Amino acid sequence: MADITDLWCHTIMPVPQVRDRTHSAEATPPRGSGEPVWDLIELLFFAYRDFVGDADEALAEFGFGRAHHRVLHFVTRHPGMKVADLLEILNITKQSLARVLKQLVDEGYVLQKEGANDRRQRLLYATPTGEALAMKLAGLQTQRIARALDDIGPGAREEARRFLIAMIDGREREHVLQLIARADRLRQGQP
Repeated sequence: MADITDLWCHTIMPVPQVRDRTHSAEATPPRGSGEPVWDLIELLFFAYRDFVGDADEALAEFGFGRAHHRVLHFVTRHPGMKVADLLEILNITKQSLARVLKQLVDEGYVLQKEGANDRRQRLLYATPTGEALAMKLAGLQTQRIARALDDIGPGAREEARRFLIAMIDGREREHVLQLIARADRLRQGQP
């Protein structure tokens, strides 16, 4: 399952077609050459470190970590989300989620409600305090993304988006894009 921790895209584009770049000046080693694309692998590690680092600093003030951020992000983006759906998105165990969720609920960042039709369901909602923290963290990450996209120039957002979509397992792409689109519609007040 895809761990789609950080979503910041607001438009849906078709699933990208991966282009063959083996003949370009920036070509990566051909498939089967046995040589990993070390530069891209390491750049992804460092980019992710710095991308989450901004939020990590803010979370530390509350005694929270990245797991708290992930939960708060998705609960804010998807009000009324079922715990089962959150487990699927985060691809973590019930025990891992239970610990983090309990702390967020106990400290007033997330509410759990019973499902209207099925009382066994636990639906999750960010409280105003939880949403404010999620928005603060998203703002920090948006600033970093905006700086990077500005440095690259016109068309950078679309190309970055295509790359990130292509990085998601092909079996999960459509589901992820639908999840993002649904959250965007909810934020805009559309069903």
